[in-house]
Amino acid sequence: MVMDISHGSCEERSVIIVGAGPGGLAAAILLAAAGIRVRVIERLPFVGGRTSTIQSDGFRFDLGPTFFLYPRVLEEIMRAAGTTLTAEIELVRLDPQYRLIFGGGGRLDCTPDTNEMERQIAVLAPADAGGFTAFMRENRRKLELMQPCLESPFHGWRNLLNSRLLKLLPSIQPHRSLDAYLRRFFSDERTRLAFSFQSKYLGMSPFRCPSLFSILSFLEYEYGVFHPVGGCGAITAALARVARRVGVEIRLDEPVTELLLEGRRAVGVRTARHTYRSDGVVVNADFARAMSRLVPDKNRQRWNNKNLARKKFSCSTFMLYLGIEGRYDLPHHNIYISRDYERNLDEIENRHILSSDPSFYVQNASVTDATLAPAGMSTLYILAPVPHQHPNVDWRVEKEKFRSLMLKQIEKAGFANVEPRIRFERMITPLEWDEQYEIHLGATFNLSHNLGQLLHLRPRNRFEDIPGVYLVGGGTHPGSGLPVIFESARITSRLLCEDLGIEMLPACPERTSPLSTPLEALT
Repeated sequence: MVMDISHGSCEERSVIIVGAGPGGLAAAILLAAAGIRVRVIERLPFVGGRTSTIQSDGFRFDLGPTFFLYPRVLEEIMRAAGTTLTAEIELVRLDPQYRLIFGGGGRLDCTPDTNEMERQIAVLAPADAGGFTAFMRENRRKLELMQPCLESPFHGWRNLLNSRLLKLLPSIQPHRSLDAYLRRFFSDERTRLAFSFQSKYLGMSPFRCPSLFSILSFLEYEYGVFHPVGGCGAITAALARVARRVGVEIRLDEPVTELLLEGRRAVGVRTARHTYRSDGVVVNADFARAMSRLVPDKNRQRWNNKNLARKKFSCSTFMLYLGIEGRYDLPHHNIYISRDYERNLDEIENRHILSSDPSFYVQNASVTDATLAPAGMSTLYILAPVPHQHPNVDWRVEKEKFRSLMLKQIEKAGFANVEPRIRFERMITPLEWDEQYEIHLGATFNLSHNLGQLLHLRPRNRFEDIPGVYLVGGGTHPGSGLPVIFESARITSRLLCEDLGIEMLPACPERTSPLSTPLEALT
């Protein structure tokens, strides 16, 4: 159903975007390119949200995401503003994409080179030889089938039960877990984990994550894992630069305190400095936190506080950002998978306790990007999935002990004797994600992506509880992860323009299929 939220002529129409994260900035570009006056209001003194940059003592770290995948979506958004991705950001395609170290023994230097990947798998698990090629072939078709669903809004059961989606069900098998699906290709648990650990991008276990998310690992191998020079924070900096170029006003260090309502309809926002009126409000903030802070409970029927408390939220992350003397001759991305991964996940998601053998990720980005550290120095970004905020873990008590464990744990990936080399350090626990970064429960991957919280069962791009409110980011459809967040910006922008009666030009008019942008143009 199209809602009329217009207050005047096309030239007078305006939109406020709450939050200058990647989704909000991408939506700002698309809406401004359609002729709408756009104002972005950000509570922090810098853009990017979780995709921003920590800078100190000559060191630069990504705060959150470090993997950049599937750049086609962002390329098309840039084209809507009259530029290109490569004109704004320097991208380096990584090979190996990452090193996987298995606590149970063995490792893989994961590469898009099919022959080399098959060779490594055959050494690790001889019975799984040939499985990689079969997996890629099937998921190439799977993505082609799923692409229209990922690019379309879902307003309710009618959208879910349309004939196109029903025809997909036998292929995408949403009822199966990712691990169960991968058993068709790989008999060794380690090989399956190599193609399912990506479910942690969604804050989920591969033993419960729906099998349709096998496309995550497929995207890595088919379209590449990239490092933006300067880090992923360079992406949001470029988005802000392009947004300003097309006329977007970005107001920093100005927290929104209230969503302005007339009746049930949103007509603007209020900050400590101003009241801003607009024809539409796009919320690009942590969904649960923003709604509970900005909108009275009585104005939220489906997403009231009682219902939010029943929802399943993702895990959190323990973070160390280390500027160190010297450099480790190890891959850019390093991932250690706990010896008993299923137990590790159970401790995080169900028992809400800290593991004695936590899985972890270390980004050693200075081997690729010399801009991140002073001469003779390098950066290490250390992440361990941990429970979101829960009474079982008091981070004020546990953080130093867990830090010591992690510095010992990363020796399993070759990062030995780190502590005496540290010249800069910052630590973030679920407590800081919750209290400083305004993330509900510190759940860094938003609402979980289980079957009860996908498609129309997530908060909808045209927010169902409040007319005039739209959502972008990981908390809405299609979900978490930078490429998916950029897709949410496209979906939401189309809906808003449709409701305002404004024609939104396609971001890439010459595109003939979802996958037609040449990869070579992006590398």
